[in-house]
Amino acid sequence: MDINALGAAQRYAAARPATEPNAGQGGAGAAFAGLARDFAATLQEGEATAKAAMVGEADPHALVQALAQTELAVEAAITVRDRVVEAYQEILRMPV
Repeated sequence: MDINALGAAQRYAAARPATEPNAGQGGAGAAFAGLARDFAATLQEGEATAKAAMVGEADPHALVQALAQTELAVEAAITVRDRVVEAYQEILRMPV
């Protein structure tokens, strides 16, 4: 059995690694990007409402509602972060 080492190396280099995302598919990366955009938009809306309330352009009810939404978004982001870190640590504990 004759194996051409150069050809095998070239085919190996041309193969898509298993960790590389599929081209054209959004997958989890697109979902996380959308979540990050929504999170940033929520924080910006809360900040804009707080600024408007400071100069008297927004009523107190809108300010409380914006602050509650911002707090909920931050708590959700912290929960997701904690779950990701926990999953990563669990993967590190797996025997090889």
